Amino acid sequence: MNVEQPTTGNSPSFLHAALCFSGLVLILAVGLFILVVDLHSLLFISLIWSGLNAWLLDNPFHQIRQMMTSAVSRAMPAIYIFILIGMVIASFIKSGTIASLIYYGLDLLSPTFFLPVGLMLCSLMSVATGTSWGTAGTLGVVFIGVGEAMGIPLPLVAGMIVAGATFGDKLSPISDTTNLAAMSAGTSLYRHIGSMLYTTVPSFLIMLLILIALSQAFNTGTLAVDGLATLQQALAATFRLSPMITLLPLVTMLVLSVRRAPPEVTMTASILVACLIAVFYQNVNISTMLNALWLNTPGTTGIASLDDLLGRGGIGSMAWTLLLALMALALGGILHQSGFLTRLLAGVLSRVKRVSALIAATICSGVIGNMAMGEAYISIILNCQLFRPEYESRKLDAALLSRSVEEGSTLTTGLIPWTTAGAFYAATLGVPVLDYAPYAFFNYLNGIVAVAMASLGLGLLQSGSVVEHK
Repeated sequence: MNVEQPTTGNSPSFLHAALCFSGLVLILAVGLFILVVDLHSLLFISLIWSGLNAWLLDNPFHQIRQMMTSAVSRAMPAIYIFILIGMVIASFIKSGTIASLIYYGLDLLSPTFFLPVGLMLCSLMSVATGTSWGTAGTLGVVFIGVGEAMGIPLPLVAGMIVAGATFGDKLSPISDTTNLAAMSAGTSLYRHIGSMLYTTVPSFLIMLLILIALSQAFNTGTLAVDGLATLQQALAATFRLSPMITLLPLVTMLVLSVRRAPPEVTMTASILVACLIAVFYQNVNISTMLNALWLNTPGTTGIASLDDLLGRGGIGSMAWTLLLALMALALGGILHQSGFLTRLLAGVLSRVKRVSALIAATICSGVIGNMAMGEAYISIILNCQLFRPEYESRKLDAALLSRSVEEGSTLTTGLIPWTTAGAFYAATLGVPVLDYAPYAFFNYLNGIVAVAMASLGLGLLQSGSVVEHK
C-alpha cells in the first residue's frame, strides 16, 4: 500500500523533526504522569502541536486536514471490526461461552502442573475474551490465592498469569491491541495473527517447558479448592453450562477464521449464534440481549471481579479505544506526510542494513515508546507510522511490521511499573511489577526469539509469503 505524500510544504530539518517529536513525548509524559490527564485530551493538544509544526513548513490548513483524513480513511475496515469486537464480547458473555471456558477450565488444575496449566488457561481465557486485564482480574486473582495456599512464590505465579494473559490478548482476533497493530501497519487482521504465530508459538512453548520444570519443585503441595469451587458455583448458578451448546459461538468463530472468511463475516456470524443461544437457551430477555450489544451490564454472581468481567462488551465499551485510535491515526498522518518521521529516522535507518537489525530496532522502539508514554496504544500507532515507510521500501510485508511492533509494545507494557498495564497488574495481583517481571518469561523471550529467528532467516515475510533471509 502506498502512503500518500504531501503535495505542498517544505521538508523539515532533522532539528525541527527532533523538536516536534520531543514536544509530543513531553506533552504525553507530563500529561500522563504529572497532571494525570486523559489520553484523548493529550492527543488533542498533540494534534495542535503537530499541526502547528506542519503549518510552519508552509502546509496550508486544507492540506493538513487531508493528511489527517487520509490516515483515518485507510483504517476504516479495521474501525468496522472495532465496533464488532464489542458485540462479540457481550454476546459471548450472555450466551455463557465465557462462563463455560472458566468453569470447565478450572477442572484441569492439579498441584503438579499448576503453573503450566494455569498458563494455558489464562491464554485460552484471554484469546476468547480479547482482554488481558479481564483475565488477570478473574482467573488471575483465583490463581494467586491457590498458588499462595500451595506455597508457590507469588512472583512466579503472577509472572505466569501476566504471560498467559498477554499471549492470548496478542493473538485474539477480538483484542483491541491486535486490531490496532494490524490497522496501523496496513495489513489484514488474519495476516497479522498468522505472522505472529511464527515467533509467538516457539516463545510460548519455551515458557511452557520452563514452567513444567519449575512445577516439579511444588509437586507435593495440595490444591486449595475453596476459591475454585466458589467461582464455579457462582457460574453454575448464573448460566446453563453445556459445552456442546455454549461453545458453539467460539466454534463458529474458529471454523470461519480457519476458512479465511472476512473478519466482519466471522464476527457477525458468531454474534448471531451467541445471541440465539442467549435468548433461547440462557433465557435472556431479547431486549436485554440487544441492549447488551450496545453496552453490557455487570453480572450478578456476587463475586465483584467476576461480575466486572461479565459486564464487559458492547459497542459503547469500545468507544475509549476507538476514539483514541482515530485521534492517534490523525496525528500519525500529520507526522508522516509532513516528513517529520522520515527525517527523524533517516539517519538511524541508513545504518540498518539487515532485516534482523530492522526488526530489533522496531522492537526496541516499542519498548522505549512504552517507557516514554506509559501506554501501549500510542506506542503501537506511532511506531507503525515511524517504521512503515522503511518496511515498504524494502518490500517487506506489513504483517512483519505489525508483528514486530506488538513484540515491542504489547508484550513489554506489563513489565514496566509506570505504564497503565503494569500498574493494573501490580494492583490486581498484589505483586510489584519488578518482582513478577523476571518470571513473565514469554513477554521478553518473544522479542529475543523474533530477532534470533530473523538473524537465521526464519519467519520473514515479503510480498505476501515467507522468504529466506539474504
